[in-house]
Amino acid sequence: MAVNFYLDKRTDKNGDCAIRVSISIFGARFVSSTGYKTPPQKWDDGKQQVKKGATAGNGLTYSTINAALAKMAEHFTAYENRCRLENYRPTTEEIKREMSANFIRQRVAEPVGQGVFHFFSLFVEECAAASQWTLGTREKFTAFEKHLKEFNPNLHFSDFSERGLNSFVAFLRDKLKMRNTTIAKQLGFLKWFLRWATAKGHNTTTDFQYFAPKLKTTGKKVIFLEWEELMRVFEYSVPENGTKVKLRAADGRCYEKVVSDAAALRKTRDIFCFCCFTSLRYSDAANLKCANIDGDAMTITTIKTADTLRIELNKYAKRILERYKAHWTNDGFVFPHLTNQRMNFYLKELCELCEINTPVTETYYRGVERVDETHPKFELMSTHAGRRTFICNALMMGISAEIVMKWTGHSDYKSMKPYIDVTNTAKAEAMRMFDER
Repeated sequence: MAVNFYLDKRTDKNGDCAIRVSISIFGARFVSSTGYKTPPQKWDDGKQQVKKGATAGNGLTYSTINAALAKMAEHFTAYENRCRLENYRPTTEEIKREMSANFIRQRVAEPVGQGVFHFFSLFVEECAAASQWTLGTREKFTAFEKHLKEFNPNLHFSDFSERGLNSFVAFLRDKLKMRNTTIAKQLGFLKWFLRWATAKGHNTTTDFQYFAPKLKTTGKKVIFLEWEELMRVFEYSVPENGTKVKLRAADGRCYEKVVSDAAALRKTRDIFCFCCFTSLRYSDAANLKCANIDGDAMTITTIKTADTLRIELNKYAKRILERYKAHWTNDGFVFPHLTNQRMNFYLKELCELCEINTPVTETYYRGVERVDETHPKFELMSTHAGRRTFICNALMMGISAEIVMKWTGHSDYKSMKPYIDVTNTAKAEAMRMFDER
């Protein structure tokens, strides 16, 4: 078999020549346009690919075009192997159909008045129903749609050329000031939608398949409470409303903070610490019912992953439950209701009152710019830190990762690796304390 690429001699208005492909299998030969173009001076006849650094008139770069050509060659190599195994000799017409079905981009006109956002609504509706999206997933795609509309309220699929995709990345970085890690997530959402639209026949612009901008990132900082910090929060007696609490910042500066909602702070303390002692996500703690508690253990079906877990209760978790038993009913919830947003707000205040103020530096990238931000630990606290606190402290106590995973519902070591790395670092730092004696 031979798959050869060469340039058409004719040029278009941009001075580009079409890249053509010749496919020969067992004597049958088919010649077609690949759908890509390049300036003739940027074509390498020997390597049959676009020279490094070239950009076609439609904005496609050499890497995108060469990746598409390589994929085409690989496809027909595999196609020939299948024919060989089946002792079958395809005709020119059959090679043409194979090419058309997999690589020739058919033009599909978008219905009048129905641009990208019409199809995005259909995508969300269909995928949410098929995959049973949680409220959190829906909210992420609602926010993503808002970003798309802010980028271009009149988007069409043709706008998602490589040039358009680069413009979208620049918009997220420069206008919305997103970190590279967040930009990568936004591109993941976009590619998900475009794959769906392409499969449905709504989209014919396939540059997204090869679009992979270099986004420099760092590992995410795992924020959790050390055991001493957790005990400080667990044992903290929240003062009454109006009390002025004298606090000392990490730099030694003294200041006062007035307690304004003691009841909410107490609920936050108990629910958050319960997560720290049981590994529950906040959504599961908020949804925990009295019927889930069975003596020394609880059995729950998690909201995020629908895993059914049996988690034994330690003495700290039992002490927290005792504070609320008087208000339990057979089909009621274990804890009073607080939204996740309110919990995050009060958790920061609670940890500030407990002087959880060790400086924590986060490093991230926005484009090529490295950004280092240092905050007192309480400012970085969120409800998910409860689950992280359980995992990190359990591992540092010497409990095996396999057992921890039984409690948390993690299915593989990949998701546990960030926590294992953190605890290994903590162990190394703890060992150095011997040198200070």
